[in-house]
Amino acid sequence: MTAEDLKNLKVMRKKMFLAAYAGGSAHLASAFSSAEIFYALYQKKILRTEPGNPQAENRDRLVLSKGHASLAWYASLAMAGFISEEELYTFIQPGTRLSGEPCPNGVPGIEAATGSLGHGLSLGLGMALAAKLDQKDFHTYVILGDGECQEGTIWEAVMAAHKYQLGNLTAILDCNKIQKMGFIEETMRISSWRSKWESFGWQVDEIKDGHDLDEICEVLRRKNDENIPRLVVANTTKGKGVSIMENNPNWHYKMPNRREMKTFVSELEISEKELEKCREHI
Repeated sequence: MTAEDLKNLKVMRKKMFLAAYAGGSAHLASAFSSAEIFYALYQKKILRTEPGNPQAENRDRLVLSKGHASLAWYASLAMAGFISEEELYTFIQPGTRLSGEPCPNGVPGIEAATGSLGHGLSLGLGMALAAKLDQKDFHTYVILGDGECQEGTIWEAVMAAHKYQLGNLTAILDCNKIQKMGFIEETMRISSWRSKWESFGWQVDEIKDGHDLDEICEVLRRKNDENIPRLVVANTTKGKGVSIMENNPNWHYKMPNRREMKTFVSELEISEKELEKCREHI
């Protein structure tokens, strides 16, 4: 990971927070855990798509099944030139295109409305199956949360993807081990995501550090078997980038109070001028 990438990722997290600050609320920790995944897809061009032609027929498709992490997507889209930096300040404001969970609503690069957990993989399955039937050359990626994998619809899609031999489908599991106000292990003990998905006929790769950009890019650039869908398990830290949020279930849906704000401002290197710009949108 280069010094420029490290700098850009901090800027990306700053943009995410400032958008949330202007909007008044957000699922910050969920967005922060997936920042490197989005950065790899867009800024490192894993995803085959261009801001100048977001509806290109053979563009790769991306579905954010864990829709509450939308801020990471919006920030990445802005940095890639799909939307303006200024639009980030309209996050969840009246009349905005940038809703709390992603919705196509004219936003270039967003393929489907999500937020009802467990359904994004089925949407991606449909896109991948359509591509195979129509003999189109594009790949479909779906970003999942580990908490939503307790939903039964996930496993229906997992079975169907194997049946239809969708080697053009990759699911990326943001495995931050926390859902809402508790740890995954306390809610529904999962011994091994790898063994479960492999038992359904999927190829499984693992990213040991889901914040190591080099490792993320290396794994995501691996080719799928032509007829086997693939799961990439990215082991992440919820709230990565701000010490008081990291691995802390209390930050699933929370904005900082006055005391906590000092930590955000310090660790994300936020200026008073940047905060004042946010206040203009409140």
